[in-house]
Amino acid sequence: MARDLTDLRREIDAIDDQIHDLLKQRTKIVEEVRLYKKDERVKIRPAREAEIIYRLFAQHDGKFPKRELFRIWRELIVATLSLEGPFSAGVFMDDEGNSFWDLARDQYGSYTPMTPFPSTRRIIEAVQKQEVTVGIVPMPERAEQDPWWRRMAFEGEHVPRVIARLPFVSGSNARPRDQEALVVSPVPQEPTGRDRTYLVIESAEQLAPSQINAALRDVGLGMVFSTECHDDHRPSVWQILIELDDFVASDDPRIEQFKNAFDGAVQFAVTIGGYAVPVADDELA
Repeated sequence: MARDLTDLRREIDAIDDQIHDLLKQRTKIVEEVRLYKKDERVKIRPAREAEIIYRLFAQHDGKFPKRELFRIWRELIVATLSLEGPFSAGVFMDDEGNSFWDLARDQYGSYTPMTPFPSTRRIIEAVQKQEVTVGIVPMPERAEQDPWWRRMAFEGEHVPRVIARLPFVSGSNARPRDQEALVVSPVPQEPTGRDRTYLVIESAEQLAPSQINAALRDVGLGMVFSTECHDDHRPSVWQILIELDDFVASDDPRIEQFKNAFDGAVQFAVTIGGYAVPVADDELA
């Protein structure tokens, strides 16, 4: 026999009260965590956020959809971020009105202050000066004349780094549906076990992707993507962006081994961050 509707509603209300009590308890713990971050310029920890979603998805069962579970947790994560300090996003919007606004809103919550910027140059600058906490920029492409990643290809405490790839879970509100972007912020990359890293090198000669890939394989690294930029003002230098299929720290000895494979042609290499690999569609079932 079906249970009485009134009783079912009372049970739901009781569960809602428990959820609310746990949210309040979680918030108190976050306020304690804030004490440990008080001297940090930027409080966001993208690897920690990704690990939360990986863990919850791995243990999830039942009929509640994972995409909606993700939305709930993103709102929760961002809401508590605001307790740790100011948090805002800068979003690239080109002259034709094309924007990553929906991707940014999906990832960084319904009420996070967001500002459109007309150029990636301006976003990188705003993030470095902390006019905004994070910046949302286009995915790197081949044959770009002035790619944004060149502006992060140097060492420095406050230099922006890639910290995430959007969308982290497919089925976002973005238009078009296949839109993707990267997030930058001056936060060191941390490993999650499911990572990719961006490496920028400067070479005295043009290198074919096959050469780069072979040298990476020799040191135990895999290449996902590469693109290059040749500045007429620096005709003797080729800048090359390489996406690596692994977490690679800035002091990883494999980087130096990779450079040595080119007999001195590659004089400079720097990691510019990376991201936890987004959740695959088959993980949403």
